Amino acid sequence: MSIRTRYRLRTPSTGREIFVEAEPGKTYRDRDTGEELEVVGKVLPLPPSDSNLPWAVENLRFCPWCDQMAQRDLNECPTCGRRMGPIHAH
Repeated sequence: MSIRTRYRLRTPSTGREIFVEAEPGKTYRDRDTGEELEVVGKVLPLPPSDSNLPWAVENLRFCPWCDQMAQRDLNECPTCGRRMGPIHAH
């Protein structure tokens, strides 16, 4: 489990965005332009979390037991703690 918080950072001139496990007080720069990246927001889930996926529609599924959303890479529901079945590809 990572203890650093993930942030969404943006290059001001190009609008390109990246996700970074950032450290407070550290300056991050765009590799192509050299510009200082601006923080757009924190990426959910916030630590501590067993999931490495950003909290986004394409990464979520519903727990069959409690009907709450959970990240697709989790085996147990973070809300009720019960084991969720495998994900079936369509």
